[in-house]
Amino acid sequence: SKDYKNKDKLLIVGILKGSTIFLSDLIRQLDIDCEIDFIAVRSYDGKNSTGVVQLIMDLYDNPVGKNILIVEDIIDTGRTLKFLKQNLISRKAKSVKTCVLLNKIGRRKAKIKIDYKGFDVPNKFLVGYGLDYNEKYRNLPYIAILD
Repeated sequence: SKDYKNKDKLLIVGILKGSTIFLSDLIRQLDIDCEIDFIAVRSYDGKNSTGVVQLIMDLYDNPVGKNILIVEDIIDTGRTLKFLKQNLISRKAKSVKTCVLLNKIGRRKAKIKIDYKGFDVPNKFLVGYGLDYNEKYRNLPYIAILD
């Protein structure tokens, strides 16, 4: 909250679908005025990254002139966050920062700055707390390794 005090209203952008639970918990901890919007991308097929980020659903709000915080459940290769950050900057957002719950160590393919990070995690496939495997396990109240 302190980084956005005395600034224009913050637009928090959740990446669907994985970030929804983390985003819900996060915004309840903020003591600043903010708006919420969502964007959807696809870059995985099962457990494997395709290497290509596809925009599936765009923002409802116009990002022009807004301070934006992208909220993501997990950063793996970094391609998704890099794609979205570049996309929002090119659309004239005032500022774009990133917030991730989980940082998967050793998988980065794209250079991207993480402004706010929860935890570093090993290179394992994780599910629960919004993270899924083919749309399963998102509702688990904890994060687990899927073997």
